[in-house]
Amino acid sequence: MDTELLRDAFDRISAVVHSALREASIDVLTFRVDPAANTMAWLIWHLTRVQDDHIADLMGEEQVWTTEGWVDRFDLPFDPEATGYGQSADDMAAVRAEAELLAGYYDAVHARTIDFLHTLTEADFARIVDTSWDPPVTLAVRLVSILSDDLQHAGQASYIRGLAIRAGL
Repeated sequence: MDTELLRDAFDRISAVVHSALREASIDVLTFRVDPAANTMAWLIWHLTRVQDDHIADLMGEEQVWTTEGWVDRFDLPFDPEATGYGQSADDMAAVRAEAELLAGYYDAVHARTIDFLHTLTEADFARIVDTSWDPPVTLAVRLVSILSDDLQHAGQASYIRGLAIRAGL
């Protein structure tokens, strides 16, 4: 596996996230197609939280969320370990972050991810990182999983932005 190829993939997600956030008002960021739908703010927070959680786990270190004080800046009514999995519609509505805050946290996680990628050797990609699956998950598979999840959520956020703008926000 090629770390430069992985970097390119993560950089493409970054471009989508930043495009979605560009000049997005709080009304656009919190727009919902229906009362139970995801918002842009929640999707970007969630994709960043999952990436932060998974990369920190791969590194054997604490998450940027807590070590760099993002948990305090966001001031969400969730457990500090929350990443968005299993959250309710009310939980999603609680993520009312401004674009600059979302971008700042995303950029911090993205930078750490890129730094981590540059530490990897070819042999690292075969390392088993999760034995709770059959077959066990390798580092390479986990990185592809992060990329897939992030790209889907970034695309969803971009789509919601378009819907919000069409709705006149």
